[in-house]
Amino acid sequence: MPHPGYAPDAGAGHVPSQATGHGHGHGHASVTGAGHGSGHGPGAGDGHGHGHSHGHSHSHGPAAPVSRHLRKVIAAILIPFTAAVVVGLVVLWPGGAPPHKRTGVGFDQQTQQATVTKVVELSCKSVNASGETPTGDTSTAEGNSAQQEANGTCHKATIRVDTGKDKGRTFTAIVQPDQARQLHQGEKVVTAYEPSAPKDLQYSVTDVNRRFPMGLLAGIFALAVVVVGRLRGVMALVALAISFMVLNFFILPAVLQGSNPLLVAVVGSSAIMLIALYMCHGLSARTSVAVLGTLLSLALIGILGSAFIGWAALTGNTDDSTGLIHGLYPKLDMSGLLLAGVIIGSLGVLDDVTVTQTSAVWELHDANPTMGWRGLYRAGIRIGRDHIASVVNTLVLAYAGAALPLLLLFSIAQSDVGTVANSELVAEEIVRTLVGSIGLVASVPVTTLLAALVVSADRPGPQTDTATAGAVNGVNPSRGGRRRKR
Repeated sequence: MPHPGYAPDAGAGHVPSQATGHGHGHGHASVTGAGHGSGHGPGAGDGHGHGHSHGHSHSHGPAAPVSRHLRKVIAAILIPFTAAVVVGLVVLWPGGAPPHKRTGVGFDQQTQQATVTKVVELSCKSVNASGETPTGDTSTAEGNSAQQEANGTCHKATIRVDTGKDKGRTFTAIVQPDQARQLHQGEKVVTAYEPSAPKDLQYSVTDVNRRFPMGLLAGIFALAVVVVGRLRGVMALVALAISFMVLNFFILPAVLQGSNPLLVAVVGSSAIMLIALYMCHGLSARTSVAVLGTLLSLALIGILGSAFIGWAALTGNTDDSTGLIHGLYPKLDMSGLLLAGVIIGSLGVLDDVTVTQTSAVWELHDANPTMGWRGLYRAGIRIGRDHIASVVNTLVLAYAGAALPLLLLFSIAQSDVGTVANSELVAEEIVRTLVGSIGLVASVPVTTLLAALVVSADRPGPQTDTATAGAVNGVNPSRGGRRRKR
């Protein structure tokens, strides 16, 4: 029987083989050693040569990312959680948005597509209801607008209805010179239809039809994602579509039907998280760690959001849209809806942070398998600090950009910072931003610690594999087989 450190077909010289491992399988071992005689095997030499031997290796390839025991622990956590999410979807699944009588206000009105067929100029005096020139303070916005409507040049637009039962019908609209939206011949527009109004007033232009440019932009986005991301980009687009389906067919109708907004948001966000992460990044321990980190961070955001929304007495009813929703559904918990928005809004950025941190720890371990969990955590958290700085700044600026007109209005009113921050409209955004940012900051150490513990725990034979690789490449195993920094 040959020595365990020798290849069985090394010839009479018994050339030492470096192929060791666990399990059973045939592999090719590259060997270096001194021959002891004139063997006829491929590894035989003159006593100083190098040879290659077909050794009986026990390796099945790369070591598993985590041990079987640790995979069972992860599954024991995630499988019940996934089952709970599925049960929640089934129990809370709505039959669709509840019907209601249209109010004709805002988005709650019937609309049809139309085309501007003709635009002519005419004097605003000819369409002035009173026929008199207003006399007032032109330094005010109202007085200046009245002067323009009386003395300026207006436009009379003829619009043709292109959809609905009145397809082909035309109506006219007067466009004042100070209106932000001016109509042009051939332009596609959206019209509101009110059947109870007098015939001449049933249709009115409410917006411009932007379907083509928006669709083109979406196509460019999808193409860029597929070209750069390839198959993973395709999966990301599919996950995005599924996320919108969950939002449109589950979260929104369930909230309107009277289900608890917080519970609906938690179940819906969890479903989106599981689908998006596993579909985009694969069913692996690495993805599972990112899921756990995201889940813990969402729980923190939910707790903080609930506490501070209640403490700050935020009602969630601050603008025309929320006022209309509250008027249509008086029993709807608007503060709960606000908290649900905080959770859903934070989910997308959380996914980015947790996946990035998990991948960083995994790559650090692959680069240096001898590094323990403490070293992995320290290295990963250094990466995470840069991530925190950029993500928090991005989140705050995103909210500030969305609220820019409101902030401009406060600036015009010359209100001090304390007054602005104390108003409910701004306080909502502050709480939303800070609670989400706290969750994002917490996700970095939590996810990094989880990843470091998982990737360094119970890996099969890291010391043996590292020592072997060091011996083959002429590296001292006692130095950890570290590669030169580049």
